[in-house]
Amino acid sequence: MTKQQAPCGAWTSPITAVVVAAGATPLSSLVLDGASLYWLEGRASEAGRSTLVGTQSGELTPAPFNVRSKVHEYGGGACTVAAGVAWFSHHADSRLYRIEPGSAPVPVTAEGNQHRYADFVVDARRRRLVGVVEDHSAGGHYPDNTICAIGFDGSETVLVDGNDFYAAPRLSPDGRQLAWLCWDHPRMPWEGTELWLADVLEDGSLVNGRLVAGGPQESICQPEWSPDGVLHFVSDRSGWWNLYRYNHGVVHPLCPREAEFGGPHWTFGGSLYGFRSNDEIVCAYVEGGVSKLARLRGGALTEVPTPYQEIRELRVNAHTVALLGGAPTVALELVRIDLDGGRHEVLARSIAQLPPQGYLSVPDSISYPSANGRTAYAFHYPPTNADFAPQDGELPPLIVIGHGGPTGMAASTLKLATQFWTSRGFAVLDVNYGGSTGFGRAYRDLLKGQWGVVDVEDCVAGARFLASQGLVDPDRLLVRGSSAGGLTTLSALAFHDVFKAGACYYGVSDLAGLDADSHKFESHYNQYLIAPPERAQAVYRERSPIHHTDKLDRPMIFFQGLDDMVVPPQQSETMVEALRARKLPVAYLTLEGEGHGFRKPDSVVRTLEAELYFYLRVFGIPVPAGLPALEIENLPAA
Repeated sequence: MTKQQAPCGAWTSPITAVVVAAGATPLSSLVLDGASLYWLEGRASEAGRSTLVGTQSGELTPAPFNVRSKVHEYGGGACTVAAGVAWFSHHADSRLYRIEPGSAPVPVTAEGNQHRYADFVVDARRRRLVGVVEDHSAGGHYPDNTICAIGFDGSETVLVDGNDFYAAPRLSPDGRQLAWLCWDHPRMPWEGTELWLADVLEDGSLVNGRLVAGGPQESICQPEWSPDGVLHFVSDRSGWWNLYRYNHGVVHPLCPREAEFGGPHWTFGGSLYGFRSNDEIVCAYVEGGVSKLARLRGGALTEVPTPYQEIRELRVNAHTVALLGGAPTVALELVRIDLDGGRHEVLARSIAQLPPQGYLSVPDSISYPSANGRTAYAFHYPPTNADFAPQDGELPPLIVIGHGGPTGMAASTLKLATQFWTSRGFAVLDVNYGGSTGFGRAYRDLLKGQWGVVDVEDCVAGARFLASQGLVDPDRLLVRGSSAGGLTTLSALAFHDVFKAGACYYGVSDLAGLDADSHKFESHYNQYLIAPPERAQAVYRERSPIHHTDKLDRPMIFFQGLDDMVVPPQQSETMVEALRARKLPVAYLTLEGEGHGFRKPDSVVRTLEAELYFYLRVFGIPVPAGLPALEIENLPAA
């Protein structure tokens, strides 16, 4: 079939804003309990409620139960299952609940105690859970974090305290030892953590606590016990998050490799390895921005073929590995793999019905030169549509995206929000700028003290690189971002002259405001990202676009939730007024009832269609019939 030639950006596509707004079903928190597999599944039709589902038991937590933890605000680690009994944290009251087989959930912890619970494991012989507890009874932004024993009768006993943060309490198979992670301000867990080990007495108390590994310059994650009771963990002491074993007081590397076998601790309960036996580990690792599944035995790493390029978490037993995986043409899905026969069984999909393959852009993983001799990484998505092709000699416009976090990572798993653009004739560059996870500690630390600089430089360099390769139109380069990515967008437009226009979703324009509103977990994050307290104010002013509005001279569109408490509307309004004063094309779309991040489907539809209309008008591209018009100030009528 011959494709119709049409201006890039004006192509029609089955991936409409309504399709994007329908979203994906969140899948997370896998638990293997014998032959049964459990996971959390989001319910978009129920205001995003998260429910616990089992392969044999179906849905265990009917409405109104919402399985979610709020510890560290980002949560995770909200459920576990052992011997068929499930335990979970309910978002509405933060209490722990228990579900016996065939029964309804019953509360375990006390009502109204202002405690939050996460990352708990079952200590069956002592009839208790051991987990992270966050005590908010004193009020304010600085709750007390501890590791506690929570009895099956609801009683609570503090086992470990004194540090600012705790994670990953893990009980040895014989119940005689407990390992855990801790760290203190001003560090974030990907900067420096400590791994501790203690003996557990018969009465459940801890003795002989000792530091096993870690410190201010070593990030440790995911301590786990092998079936025969040997402690394992992931450490970046080599510069990469690699696997180690602690045995008889000695730390042994298991597979030195320039690859990441762990990730940053934003949420509890992450897992990228598990034990098939005492001698064999099944693991996932990231190499060059792409995930791989492998078996590790005797120091030898053997890849296990899968169709996935991103693996978010996995669970392992003697015969099975369960994981969440995705790829450029595969939306995130839950799969169970038979390690003996190799059979793959998909148990849940985040998107039930995918668009036809002919409308899906498959990205290239690229590296390119950036400022000061750095190399940056990104995924380049070329425009793709089964029905349309560019006009003769036409190069596509490019949209550059910087991920949030900012210690995050762009992955190549299918995202309808990206395909919305590529199926209309835009190229997209999803940038893993310096500071991103997945490329080793040295790359991650490039953002230390350089947020608003390195991320921006790498986005600018990526656009220039694709233009120099003749892959995109150098006169139609766009940048877009939300929240932290909004700062990247605003800075790229204020301090560089590469991009011709931009879109800013509830973007950070005033860095000083972040310190005032931050919760405990991130309250010192800016010391790492920007500057220590004695230098902060001067650097904040230097890098905050809100103080450099005179340098904004490109068309922009802003989107702002009127209930946003993280980035108040005033920040966006100041930027909009600056462009108005200079008679530059500007559009401003506010949304009532939306906060920091848009959740309502009609909000997603309105903003995507408005952004598309804005780009088409700014570049003089024909506007397809049916696309709602938007008021753009200071732009001549078409």
